[in-house]
Amino acid sequence: MGYFSEGMSQAASLLVHMDDATVSAIEATLVSTSWALFVAALLGLPLGFVLGYANFPGKRAIRLVSDTLLAFPTVLIGLLVYVFITARGPLGEYGLLFTLPGMVIGQTILALPIIVSWTAQAVENLDARCRQTLLTLGAGRMQTALLTLSEVRYDLGMVCVQAFGRVVTEVGVAMMLGGNIRYSTRTMTTAISLETSKGEFAQGIALGLVLLLIAFVVNLLLTWLKYRGRRA
Repeated sequence: MGYFSEGMSQAASLLVHMDDATVSAIEATLVSTSWALFVAALLGLPLGFVLGYANFPGKRAIRLVSDTLLAFPTVLIGLLVYVFITARGPLGEYGLLFTLPGMVIGQTILALPIIVSWTAQAVENLDARCRQTLLTLGAGRMQTALLTLSEVRYDLGMVCVQAFGRVVTEVGVAMMLGGNIRYSTRTMTTAISLETSKGEFAQGIALGLVLLLIAFVVNLLLTWLKYRGRRA
C-alpha cells in the first residue's frame, strides 16, 4: 500500500500548491456543468411543471419519453451529439467539437430529462386537494399555478441539485465531445480516467477528493432543502 500513501501525499501537495493541470480540470468541470444545468433548468423546469400540472393530449407519451431518457447511456448521448457537431455534421461549421460549448450541449441533454421528469413528479406528488381548495376559495388559474409552484419550490431546488450531481460526475459525454484536451476540455472525471490508465495516481486521487467534496456539498444541500420543504 506504499504507492497509495505516496499518492495521497502527492495529491495533497497538488491541491495545496494549486497545480495548474488540476485546477484547470476542476474549472472545466464546474464551468461546463454549471452552464449545462442553467440551460437544462431554463428549459426543463417550465416543461416539467406543465407536464405535472396540466392535462393535455399526448401527456402520457411525453412523460414516457422523458422517463425513458433518464436511462439513456451517456456514451450514446455523446455519439449522437458528436454526429451533429463533427466537421461533417449539420453543425460542423460552428467548430463545437472538442470545446467546452460542445460538452455543454451533451451535458444539457443529459440533465434535461432528469429535470423534466423529476419536476413533473414533484408537482404530481402535491396533494390534489390543495389545488381544489384554492379554486374553491376563488383563485384564478394563473394564481393557482403560481401558488402550486410556490408549494414545490424546495422540491425543484432538490431536482436541480440532483441534476448537478449527476452531470458533474459524468465521463462519457465529456470524453467524446471534449476530447480530454489538457488545460481546455479535460474535466475531473476524464483526467482521473486518463491518469489512472497511465499509472499516475496522484492527480487522480486529488481530483477524486475534490469530487468527494462536491458530493458532500450536494448531499448537504439536498438535506437542507428537504428539511426546509418539510417545514414550509
